[in-house]
Amino acid sequence: MKTSFELIAEFREDQGKGASRRLRHAGRVPAILYGGARDPRALSMEHNKVSLALDNERFYSTIITLKVGEVTQQAILRDVQRHPWKNQIVHVDFQRVFEDEKIRLPVPLHFIGEAASPGVKTEGGMMSHLKNEVVVECLPKDLPEFLTVDTSALHVNQSLHLSDIAFPEGVVAVDTLTGRNPVVVAVHAQRAEEVAAPAADAADAKKADAKKPAAKK
Repeated sequence: MKTSFELIAEFREDQGKGASRRLRHAGRVPAILYGGARDPRALSMEHNKVSLALDNERFYSTIITLKVGEVTQQAILRDVQRHPWKNQIVHVDFQRVFEDEKIRLPVPLHFIGEAASPGVKTEGGMMSHLKNEVVVECLPKDLPEFLTVDTSALHVNQSLHLSDIAFPEGVVAVDTLTGRNPVVVAVHAQRAEEVAAPAADAADAKKADAKKPAAKK
């Protein structure tokens, strides 16, 4: 089972709004660990460590090791609650992960080949990413860090669907399990106003330069 992050946690017995508020004032984040045939356990973690991990894209789509004393448990991130205006993590939810149980998790899409795409390079088109992640189902050992989408062969008015992405063995998109095949990326012809805008910006810049006073000799 692949793991990339480890977080140190402590079990907490006190629960409720008051207990959570005291934890936050002490620089810690209340959390919950659930799943499997075990009871949920309330945890607390160091706020700065959790915040740093959440800044990493991979944290949302990888197996996390939670360590409480000498006990470890593999888990995935399920939910994050943030304060509406403070730079503060309010609560985190984790789900237990087991080697023989499939999980569902969003995996980021990494797009390559845009500069080489004929639709962009020679046909004046614009590329639109309609999805930035895909929810996959697989065993924890098969979970990919990301999926690559090669756009280098796209022409104007062409697109790639979910079924066009190469998935590793043992990994399937949840959308395809329900019969959906959404568009992931497309190249479309630029509208007249999109083409005119850069030209207008260049003309405005030229006018502004013309109005500048000449340098004194």
